[in-house]
Amino acid sequence: MKIVVCIKQVPDTVEVKIDPKTGTLIRDGVPSIINPDDKTGIEAALELKERVGGTVTVISMGPPQADVALREALAMGCDEAILVSGREFGGSDTYATSGILAAALRKIGYDIIITGRQAIDGDTAQVGPQIGEKLGIPQVSYVQEIKEAAEDHLIVNRYFEDGYHIIKIKTPCLLTAIAELAKPRYMTVSGIVDAYEKDIRIIGFDELKDDLELDMIGLKGSPTNVYKSFTKEVKGAGTILKDVSADQAVAAIMEKLEAKHII
Repeated sequence: MKIVVCIKQVPDTVEVKIDPKTGTLIRDGVPSIINPDDKTGIEAALELKERVGGTVTVISMGPPQADVALREALAMGCDEAILVSGREFGGSDTYATSGILAAALRKIGYDIIITGRQAIDGDTAQVGPQIGEKLGIPQVSYVQEIKEAAEDHLIVNRYFEDGYHIIKIKTPCLLTAIAELAKPRYMTVSGIVDAYEKDIRIIGFDELKDDLELDMIGLKGSPTNVYKSFTKEVKGAGTILKDVSADQAVAAIMEKLEAKHII
């Protein structure tokens, strides 16, 4: 069984900066991590491999420095790492990204694809399902447990706020992982050493161009455009009333609401 995990190297959200001209994230010089939901997907894939056998390949689309995230995945126990990278792909939105990754996945082959539910930088939860649609394979999002795994099918729990669905899905298929699916393991010392001895395969534009919508990749080809980006405004501390009775507090609140013409 060939399990492929799609991961994204994301900026540490504490230090996110935005290019005011393009509206895209400035990644240069910003600490990066593996997207947390994707890391859960790596662990789920490794556990699935331990249950039914096979290999785990990790794939990421990004600039050359994304190989750091791929080597971390190798150190966790993944068998192979692939970086999809090219200037032509820069600035891609979710639609363009999913098309590029789908083309790469068709090239390398798969039985099960696992992605994180969403990335902490974009927070859209769109790329995983879009990949499934573009590959024409069944998919289950918000997977919190893989109950049964076989060569031709999986049985999974799909999370909902008020419960879950038990779904049987034929392979090949795609799953999107939430944090409850698995707790990522630590890298081992031997795993780290092995990770830096392995080669990371690079798949570029020339290798994928015959299977891409060429007018729907990169920043110019992305149907979603950022109109404006801005940081959240800091709210004032407000008015704090001390040592007042309940009736006095209500009267003060009502006075404020009336002054602002809310009531």
